Amino acid sequence: MERWRINLYILWISQVISLTSFGFGLPFIPFFIQELGVTDPEQLKIFTGILSAAPAITMAIMSPIWGILSDKFGQKMMIQRAMLAAVIIIGGMGFSTSVWHLLILRFLQGLFTGTITASSAFVAVNTPNHKLSYALGFLSSSTFIGYSLGPYLGGMVADSFGYRVSFYVGAGLMLIGFALVTFFLKGDKKPERRKTSVIKGTSKWKELFAVGIMLLMAMLFLQRVIRTIFSPFVPLYVQELTHTTVGAASTTGSINGLIGLVTAVAAILISRLGDKYDKMRLIRIMLLLGLVDVLILNFTSGMTNFVVFYTLLFFIIGGIEPLITSQTAEMTSPDKRGTLFGIQGLVGSLGWMISPVLGTYVSIQFGIKQIFWVLLFFVFLNLCMAFIVRNYRKKQEVKSDDSI
Repeated sequence: MERWRINLYILWISQVISLTSFGFGLPFIPFFIQELGVTDPEQLKIFTGILSAAPAITMAIMSPIWGILSDKFGQKMMIQRAMLAAVIIIGGMGFSTSVWHLLILRFLQGLFTGTITASSAFVAVNTPNHKLSYALGFLSSSTFIGYSLGPYLGGMVADSFGYRVSFYVGAGLMLIGFALVTFFLKGDKKPERRKTSVIKGTSKWKELFAVGIMLLMAMLFLQRVIRTIFSPFVPLYVQELTHTTVGAASTTGSINGLIGLVTAVAAILISRLGDKYDKMRLIRIMLLLGLVDVLILNFTSGMTNFVVFYTLLFFIIGGIEPLITSQTAEMTSPDKRGTLFGIQGLVGSLGWMISPVLGTYVSIQFGIKQIFWVLLFFVFLNLCMAFIVRNYRKKQEVKSDDSI
């Protein structure tokens, strides 16, 4: 078997373990902070938003730095750094005695973790260009599978043994993932500059900040908002629909698990299509279907309808982010892809940071369900961006033909 495939499968397993460990405790933070003494409904929504945005703020600062360092010292080292830091931070959350302790650890999480970005950079550097969509889509499926297993298993642990135990188990799992990467992941040699769609001789920063890549970065930002704007409020919405916190952790875990599973399936299926068909056309189709789904979600009520259409949304949009990241990677030289994924981490973190702030404001002013209207707006906005990218590419093709 080719080495890049072996590395991909090792990273897939390690990321399933990694994201499962995160999922053991983090989705139930709204319940945990109630246990820590935050019970006022308005304060609960505010802290839910702040704790969701906290790691995104610091990750936005550090992602480009870690990306540059990965190009210089190797992507494997960055994966090890992120996973070892996560062991300490997730375990530390279990020892929190106030919401402020939890907030500090969430800020530290953004500073020192980031296993997904580091692993994606490794795959982008060590995978042939014609297999990038498949490889990144396959790797991203590990994220969603991990996020499906973690909340499901963590919900049962939390309901049976308490939220603190969920964090301890999560830290133990992350340590297993760290060992797997340390002893079995190989390769990571300094890549030579290979032919890409970028003109030879282009400077590093001019290449990374080309107009085409920046447009795709804007789409990535909007996509991250779409994926995360409602996620922090799923536990509170479940509590609102069921009128109780009894068993809410298990219910939330099951919903998150189902969402993670269908998103993983979508990421694999759609990313495979991305190696055969036009990626941007696939993205436009997915966003159009997503727009219809969110519109229906806004006009329905009840737990069953919420689960069906919210889950369907993640199946529809599950493959979009891998398609965007593989498209940008194909437009960038391999020796710059670590930096590229660091910048993408910055852009994604900004989306992750803004979405809970918007969600918190809307939930306080108008109610949790009204966040779906904001979600609809961002899906529509990203669909518009997809058409802008299409028009830009057509203009570039015309210019290229005229220059021949």
